[in-house]
Amino acid sequence: MKKRKYQLPLIIEKDEDGIYIVECPLFSGCYTQGKTLDEALRNIREVIDLCLEEKENQQVLKNYHPQELSFYTLTYV
Repeated sequence: MKKRKYQLPLIIEKDEDGIYIVECPLFSGCYTQGKTLDEALRNIREVIDLCLEEKENQQVLKNYHPQELSFYTLTYV
């Protein structure tokens, strides 16, 4: 049986110390960090795997069917 592929939303920020913080807003408390973007993305995969051990999060993923994802950055003065 072929596993379904999911496109999950991620929010990535680089803080003032140069650390990348990655969050998957689909799951509560699903965030991590890394010294590089690659490291942070590897880490978030591990955290998502841990989140998906919970039945509630498995159901969230099963019911997640976005038609389009967008992210905008607003410069506010």
